[in-house]
Amino acid sequence: MTDLLTTPFGPEATAAEVLAGVDLHGRHYVVTGGASGIGLETVRALSGAGADVTIGVRDCERALSATAGAAGTNGGSITVRPLDLGDLDSVLLFAAEQDGPVHGVVANAGIMALPEKRTSGAGWEMQLATNYLGHFALLLGLRDHLFAAEGARVVTVSSTAHLRSPFHFEDPNFAVRPYDRWGAYAQSKTADVLLAAGIADRWRDYGVRANSLMPGWITTRLQRHLDEDTLRAMGALDSDGNRIEQDFFKTPAQGAATSALLVASPLVEGVTGRYFEDNQEAEQLEDGAGHDRGVARYAVDAENAEQLWSLGSAAVR
Repeated sequence: MTDLLTTPFGPEATAAEVLAGVDLHGRHYVVTGGASGIGLETVRALSGAGADVTIGVRDCERALSATAGAAGTNGGSITVRPLDLGDLDSVLLFAAEQDGPVHGVVANAGIMALPEKRTSGAGWEMQLATNYLGHFALLLGLRDHLFAAEGARVVTVSSTAHLRSPFHFEDPNFAVRPYDRWGAYAQSKTADVLLAAGIADRWRDYGVRANSLMPGWITTRLQRHLDEDTLRAMGALDSDGNRIEQDFFKTPAQGAATSALLVASPLVEGVTGRYFEDNQEAEQLEDGAGHDRGVARYAVDAENAEQLWSLGSAAVR
């Protein structure tokens, strides 16, 4: 393996610090789930550097309220458009309404640890449908716009949870296995890494670069489906139900830094098919079991990425 790529930015760097001095005027980015948390901070950093940013969200009113004034005075703009990643019709409409080159996509939106729920029609497990399949369909829909940018970047936001599960090609939607909300989340995050690996390989000759990342531990709306006992076990609540900010927790602005780095910083120009955490390329592991850092080899395996691409393609036809 080649030497791991390093940058001057550590885990406490913010998205704005990563893009300080970077001029993104004339560039257009798409960020899913940009109304709160690390998605919102990614949007703020990009638009603050002069970029035009389109946010895809389910709740446009909340997004408009959250981003009011966020573009600042540097010439960047923010556009909010409806997008439900669990509904392929919504995804296809969002992509079809896009106009002009897209210089980067941050596949940031996600859901975590839901009770068992499935999409209508095909019956995909909802975490896999939202976290992976919706983004896959979106990127296919934006493919020509990415190609037109001649150097576009794709970033998929994964998690250390991917270390807990490979992708179960034999039963991805828990049709046979008993449903496990954490197993479903872990599998969907492995799928996000494989999605970036697949794009890095397939779209390389069209100038598209794709990488995935672990943003860190951040308290956001992602945890909204967790009960108090689970949040206590994670160290996010005390015995009285009050929020705790542990030393290893990041702020949303810090959690967005690696997304900003990968989608827009000149420090990673031309880098593709890799996995990052804390603004550095992560070590590949033979197996994820027992680890809380690094990327499992099964999540960047070329054959797994190809098989998942075929599975996704069949689902979005």
